[in-house]
Amino acid sequence: MKFPFEKKEKEILEKQEGTTDKNYGKNPKSRTLKESLDYGIININKPQGPSSHQVTDYVKKILQINKAGHSGTLDPNVTGSLIIALGRSTRVIHNLLKAGKEYVCLMHIHTEQNENEIKQAINSFVTKIEQMPPVRSAVKRRKRQREIYYIKTHEIKNNQDVLFTVGCEAGTYIRKLCHDIGLKLNTKAHMQQLIRTRVGPFDQKTMHSLYELKDAFELYKEGNEKELKKIIMPVETAIEHLPKIWISDHAVDPLCHGTDLAIPGIIKLESHIKENDTVAILTLKDELVATGISKLNSEKIKDLEKGIAIITKKIFMKKDTYQKYSKS
Repeated sequence: MKFPFEKKEKEILEKQEGTTDKNYGKNPKSRTLKESLDYGIININKPQGPSSHQVTDYVKKILQINKAGHSGTLDPNVTGSLIIALGRSTRVIHNLLKAGKEYVCLMHIHTEQNENEIKQAINSFVTKIEQMPPVRSAVKRRKRQREIYYIKTHEIKNNQDVLFTVGCEAGTYIRKLCHDIGLKLNTKAHMQQLIRTRVGPFDQKTMHSLYELKDAFELYKEGNEKELKKIIMPVETAIEHLPKIWISDHAVDPLCHGTDLAIPGIIKLESHIKENDTVAILTLKDELVATGISKLNSEKIKDLEKGIAIITKKIFMKKDTYQKYSKS
């Protein structure tokens, strides 16, 4: 079961040779824990009860930091993956809001049904569907199209209780999906329990509870960084689902000052970039410099010698991290 970004064949196109100066920047895996606390990502296993905002506040208090943000609200009764960005990483959240989501759902059908008909009804929703957001939602109530990438039915009990996994486009309402499955069966159905198991590139393998985070931070204060390092991931983890471009050291500082990415600064790129894609721009040490919108597809970027390839939108790297180069 894969999200669309995982199905793409990713080939690296070499545009020109490039080397990087070891005196500037560092590989994300080499950052100190102090740096990670201002430039990291945590996948929290949200418990039932508190809101996403409350869980984010708990993380701030545990880590004794001033700034953090989460990647999309989970209903207080829903548990599972809540991505929390720390410090300067909060601006990466926008890219995760649109990333695919996966849930494990327990649905109750109000009347007994034939098992095969249940499976057929569920599978019929693996397509682009239209949904009206519920009355209590943060978005305007109008019909919108969302895609269901996959559904796997795990168990059907008493021909009424159905446990299934669903992978879907961001903004899909699983409660509404259950309701619509019921209608397909000429009855009613409702969501009994929901767990979010994936957000874009983040899955259950990287998920940790608030208790684990607190214990790891206490060990960190005592001088043991090992457990906290397992929990806090580099900000770059949050853009694994985006197409990527790597740039020369010379091109880094201008981007940090807000310039757009010109073709001469590109060393290599992934092959599936399309016009108007959101693209991650990295150093040759794999550090996230910025994200932007592509003006050209991969083929044109590879073939052209000049022009603007990416319009810079969000800058992550601090100014002067890399050396300034004169134009002479």
